[in-house]
Parts: sequence; C-alpha cells; structure tokens
Amino acid sequence: MEKNYSLDHVDAVAKEIVESVTSKTIFLYGVMGVGKTTLIKSLVKCLGSTDEVSSPTFSIVNEYEAGEQLIYHFDLYRINDLEEAFNFGIEDYLYTDNWVIVEWPELIEQIAPERFDRIDIALNDDNSRTLKLNFKPELT
Repeated sequence: MEKNYSLDHVDAVAKEIVESVTSKTIFLYGVMGVGKTTLIKSLVKCLGSTDEVSSPTFSIVNEYEAGEQLIYHFDLYRINDLEEAFNFGIEDYLYTDNWVIVEWPELIEQIAPERFDRIDIALNDDNSRTLKLNFKPELT
C-alpha cells in the first residue's frame, strides 16, 4: 500500500493501515519530524484506546489500553545498541499477542518477529506525507 496524505487526513490513513496490516507488530521508519508519533496517535485511537498518547522518547515504551488488548508504543531513538534493548526486555514485548508499534526500529531488526509490517513515511515538498506499508520486508 502506498498513500499520499496531509496531516489533516491522518485518521483516515490510520484506519486504512489497521485494516491492511498482516500482524500486530508495526515497525515505523522516517526521519525526525516526519509524523511518526502523530500517525501512532491516530493508530492507537483507531484501535479503540482513549488513552493520551505521547512519544516515549525518554521512557522507551508507553502502554495503552484498548478494550481487552494492550498497545505497546516504543521509541528506540535513544537506544545505543541491541544489548540495551535486551536489557529492558524488548523480546518479551515483540513476542506477545498485543499490538507493538516501534519508532526507530533499526537496532532491533535482527530480532524482529517472523511476521511484522513495515511503514516508511517520507515528507514531501508540499508538506504532505508519503506512506508505504510493506509486509515483512527483506532486511538488509
């Protein structure tokens, strides 16, 4: 799936993503300020949570409730290496039946679950975004 959108339409894009993903694990890629956290706010809302969503830049992970399911939102920007991720138990989160949405997942790609979805977001010259959703891409 490839989608061009403005931030005014992020809720509709989130709904399309939830209907299109093949797993509950989403790795989100994009440069700083492209709108990853904004998209996650809409995804969490679309999944049925009324929790306040914020970036877990310093806490590493935020947990949201959506009915009887949990949503784990990771921001791994400040993680230096895979060992640091293991120290806070990243694999325990990745291999649950809960939703796991990870910003800056590059350091944990090698321990990714067998099934996950990858979203790449790019900022366009007109301030719109281009989103590409791929199922379990080949990692290089």
